[in-house]
Amino acid sequence: MESTLLQDVLILLGFSVMIVFLLQKLKLPSILGFLITGIIIGPYGLSLVTAVHQVEIFAEIGVILLLFVIGLELSIKQLILIKKTVFIGGLLQVTLTVGIAALAANVFGATWNKAVFIGFLVSLSSTAIVLKILQDKNEISAAHGRNALGILIFQDIIVVPMMLVTPIMAGNSDDITGSIVGLLVKSLIVVAITYILARYIVPKLMYLIAKTRSKELFLLTTITICFAVAFLTSMAGLSLALGAFLAGLIISESEYSHQATSIILPFRELFTSFFFISVGMLLNISFFIENVSMVLLLVAGVMVLKTLATAIAVAVLKYPIKAVLLTALALSQVGEFAFILATIGMDNDLLDDTVYQYFLAISICSMLLTPFVIIYSDKISDVFIKTFFSRKLKAKKDLEPELAEESSAFENHLIIVGYGINGRSLAKAAEFSNIPYVVLELNAETVREEAEKGVPIIFGDAGDDHILNHVNIYHARAIVVAVSELKISKDIIITVRNITQSVYLLVRTKYVREINDLKAIGADEVIPEELEAAVEIFSRILHNFLVPDDEITNFIESIRSDNYNLFQDKAKIARTFKSDQVPDFNITCLRVYKDSGSPVGRSLKDLDLRSKYNINVIAVARDGVMLSNIGAEEKILQNDLLYVQGGVSEIEGFRKAIG
Repeated sequence: MESTLLQDVLILLGFSVMIVFLLQKLKLPSILGFLITGIIIGPYGLSLVTAVHQVEIFAEIGVILLLFVIGLELSIKQLILIKKTVFIGGLLQVTLTVGIAALAANVFGATWNKAVFIGFLVSLSSTAIVLKILQDKNEISAAHGRNALGILIFQDIIVVPMMLVTPIMAGNSDDITGSIVGLLVKSLIVVAITYILARYIVPKLMYLIAKTRSKELFLLTTITICFAVAFLTSMAGLSLALGAFLAGLIISESEYSHQATSIILPFRELFTSFFFISVGMLLNISFFIENVSMVLLLVAGVMVLKTLATAIAVAVLKYPIKAVLLTALALSQVGEFAFILATIGMDNDLLDDTVYQYFLAISICSMLLTPFVIIYSDKISDVFIKTFFSRKLKAKKDLEPELAEESSAFENHLIIVGYGINGRSLAKAAEFSNIPYVVLELNAETVREEAEKGVPIIFGDAGDDHILNHVNIYHARAIVVAVSELKISKDIIITVRNITQSVYLLVRTKYVREINDLKAIGADEVIPEELEAAVEIFSRILHNFLVPDDEITNFIESIRSDNYNLFQDKAKIARTFKSDQVPDFNITCLRVYKDSGSPVGRSLKDLDLRSKYNINVIAVARDGVMLSNIGAEEKILQNDLLYVQGGVSEIEGFRKAIG
């Protein structure tokens, strides 16, 4: 038995690796690869997998983790920010789709309860596929991306009530009124338990667990909460999926939600892959081939229906036609939660085998078509606008209702990793200088204490890409790694550089000998503690001997420069101001030390710095006075501070000439 299961898992993973690899080469979502894998190896394909029941158990775990993560990533605050899109747009989209689909199903002979259930199935779109493709296209923050996200959130919420009312719709209760009352009572009890757990019990438990700083214990506790709540709701007669969703919501409002999400994500990805593979295994290839014309006709009908219903829902929110069309096209498929709901429908005789096979074929085909629809949605919408709308409407600018509300709290900011002495000092300096910053820290006590003081601090591991994405590292100005362990620093540097190459990355380390290793894997600058300790000692001794401050400053700069030149392969690069708006625009302040030869005593015209060094002198500071209106005849004197603009390497060449 065990060897059979192991063999099936090996076949399943082996095929999925090959197929997903090929799809990645074509820049298509991995979910499609899992669906195709299931179709190929399933009982209606090559029949390579025999332990179907065990695979379904893995799939069920995947669904539980999927809903758990959705609960973790949702929060009351997020729902409030896009409340119109979620509650008005989402409700309209679901209501219109259910109504039109139910009417069509009834015309084709389905009873009203079955027709409405079919409407439920058709109304749901694929959160996993849509958000993945929009993220890859960097369109989540666009108007249509936010609309799609809001409607998908509503669908993820409404699927739970759909699951609860399905048995009642099937007439499996003699006392419908009693069933509804029982459902409401159970729901109220579940809400009450959820509130008590979220407000009083789980935060304290998670705090105690986080204090141990054991990742293994934190992981076990998080998964235990997920499965415990899911089990309790199941025992109460509600669904496992509802319990998992509530478990996620219980943790979502705490300071541990982001870290919990980051450690669950790898498990979710693994088990949800089993879920999509199991969905693919359900498709009867023979049935599809025999009814291919009808299936494709229904696929087209469903996708047009959903596009129309979504377009109406978004248009009501007064978005421009382009945003309306892009949102509608993105949500035109049938989603993964419809498969879960369909299983409940089968159990309650709301779907027969034939309708179920049609549903599977339509859903899987629509999922397979979705990447292509979204990729070409811009061109499709442009053609539609040119064909059916006037130039005046086409020229109308895209409105962004809710943009200000939904903009990220983190923009052009500083990320501080570690809140020890260095991290605290840097945070105080950032606050004093009005620099926006956020702190990542794994000490639960520190996070709680500092959060109460108003410090923007988050419990999370900076070595996890989910945490870094949460603090919007793509739009950060700089990140400072102020932790003491070398291995942790290396892990963080690698994770940061896997996400972005542009953010300025400064790392604190203990020893000078570690500088080259840290720079080799992506650090822009490394500050060794032993060097800085020596500099501090020297500066205090010199102060004690009444050495003038400016000489001490020059001496410290010389010490740092000598050490960095000695222990690094590359020459020290002059520090520059780098503009966000113009990436190649660098401004650096350099002091003129040489008292003979170029450039002291010569005018800017004679020096011809643009031809020689490809730089410009934009200002000169002399004897404490800033000379910003300098002409070509201005002469450079010893000890002048020159503000020069140009490329980093060109500025470095000029620095050596005047140093």
